Amino acid sequence: MEKNIAILMADLSGYTALTETHGAVAAADLIDRYIGIVESCLIGDCHLHERTGDEIMVISNSPDFLLATAIKIGKYTSSENNFLQVHGGLHYGKVLQRGNSYYGSAINLTSRIASRANAGSVWCSDEFVNALSDKSDFPLKSMGNQVFKNVSIEKEVFELCIENSESVYIDPVCRMLILDTNKATSHPTEHGKYFCSSECLGIYNAD
Repeated sequence: MEKNIAILMADLSGYTALTETHGAVAAADLIDRYIGIVESCLIGDCHLHERTGDEIMVISNSPDFLLATAIKIGKYTSSENNFLQVHGGLHYGKVLQRGNSYYGSAINLTSRIASRANAGSVWCSDEFVNALSDKSDFPLKSMGNQVFKNVSIEKEVFELCIENSESVYIDPVCRMLILDTNKATSHPTEHGKYFCSSECLGIYNAD
């Protein structure tokens, strides 16, 4: 039997660059940190359904719980020094559950919305926003109508605005967040450019 569920898909912006720069062990360590953050942010009946590479899928019967979870994930990851920005998609739609797997166009649309979102942001479908108990409680900004592959009509999407009051720099090589510049490697001549390590500074200068 098909049923409506709320779906969050999110992955790490710059994960490929980090893996190529720092290697598989560093990438695996980062994924462990990421999963730990996600699990600590789950609200209500939300649960981590699966992980594939750096992409996670969290589901819930409640769009409100899932949106609150997405906000926490965004805030926690953006407050982690030497971490990566998250981008993701939220959708509410009908799926078929068979065993421990979910099937249906809602899954595919969530993935496409997530891939469209910019680093550090989460985009929501209009179906998801309309399913919220009170959308005025959340910082949502319309991004207008968007065209998605294999979707016959344009769909309005909304950006979930997650504020981070800290000054944020991004390593231009491995894409990691630099929150504590005292622990970072600064560029000797380019003001305001910081790196997670002397290794990334060397790669940047070589390029």
